[in-house]
Amino acid sequence: MPAAKNNPVIRRPAAPKAAETQLRLFATVPLGAEELAAGELAALGARDIVVVRGGVAFEGSRELLYRALLCLRTVSRVLLQVGSFSCRGPAELYDGVRALPWPELLTPDMTLAVDCNLRDAALTHGHFAALKAKDAIVDRLRDDCGRRPSIDTKTPDLRVNLHLVGSECTVSLDASGVPLDRRGWRQDRTAAPLRETLAAAVMLFCGWDGSVPLLDPMCGAGTLLLEGAAIALRRPAGAGRSFGLERWRDFDARLWRKVLREVTALARDQLEVPILGRDRDPAALAACRNNARRAGLEHAVRWERGVFEDSVPPGPAGIMVLNPPYGVRLGEKETLVPLYRRIGDLCKERFGGWTLWLLVGDRELAQEIGLRPSRRHVLFNGPIECRLLRYELF
Repeated sequence: MPAAKNNPVIRRPAAPKAAETQLRLFATVPLGAEELAAGELAALGARDIVVVRGGVAFEGSRELLYRALLCLRTVSRVLLQVGSFSCRGPAELYDGVRALPWPELLTPDMTLAVDCNLRDAALTHGHFAALKAKDAIVDRLRDDCGRRPSIDTKTPDLRVNLHLVGSECTVSLDASGVPLDRRGWRQDRTAAPLRETLAAAVMLFCGWDGSVPLLDPMCGAGTLLLEGAAIALRRPAGAGRSFGLERWRDFDARLWRKVLREVTALARDQLEVPILGRDRDPAALAACRNNARRAGLEHAVRWERGVFEDSVPPGPAGIMVLNPPYGVRLGEKETLVPLYRRIGDLCKERFGGWTLWLLVGDRELAQEIGLRPSRRHVLFNGPIECRLLRYELF
């Protein structure tokens, strides 16, 4: 009997998994921080990134959306696009919004709010457009489900964003809930505070990575230093707060917990260099300590009471960040000229080997520093056009 032949084993490749649907997303960003936000998104793995004024369009998976909400530092909101259509008047707006798949996104037991942004649009009143879109959504739910959802403009389960530009309307869901600059820790405020997103942009432009000391001798509520500490310690910006999409119908709690575990596991416990915040106002320092405690960063930053003129460098080299009064909201410009001159004098006298990053809202006041900046970035603190200036101190 002939020996049996060894039949070859045919290994068939596994059937390819269906590609996960790529979501079309948009991040709203403070003016001047768009490229920083694009860099953050690229580091997270976002695709098809397009930078526009005031925002960044991108694509990614549901996991990327979750990761973006938890990790992005310079972004105000993340919007998930539902659809877009031509809109030249109220009837087209109503029909276009109504045609979208609202029964898949919303139930009559959920609450709803609609916001609207207009730019050179055929419809010129945002409030009217938002009401028209709201009517279209609730009418669709009534016809499909028998009941209308309730309206809650403050904390809705689903916040819808209309963006009307020219004759085009884009409808999105706001995944953020409250804006992302509200990290959850800054409950104690001082006069003219910086938003956390702007503070993060300043610190990212500075490039401080925790390798040299960091000093803010006019620290106010401590926002710059706390954002800097969180960046250097790799603390996810959104780990201490909730988000709008947690109330969405298709929220994946298991995937969310997985992403949250992964991003929090990257955090470091401590830095090897000092972070020092100084202010002459004891109420401001109390706010700093309370904010640091809520942020879990009370061990990372040291707070001292004292005037700017008494500041001394806590090391031979380091970074000083300063956000002095602008002369717009906190006083007349003429009264601030001596302060800006003292800043320049002190830096030249005591801080050789350091780098100064100065956020100013008035270019004439910045000239009173008496130093030549080596780098400039334009950022907006609300409506105020600011300059972030870098000075090499010798």
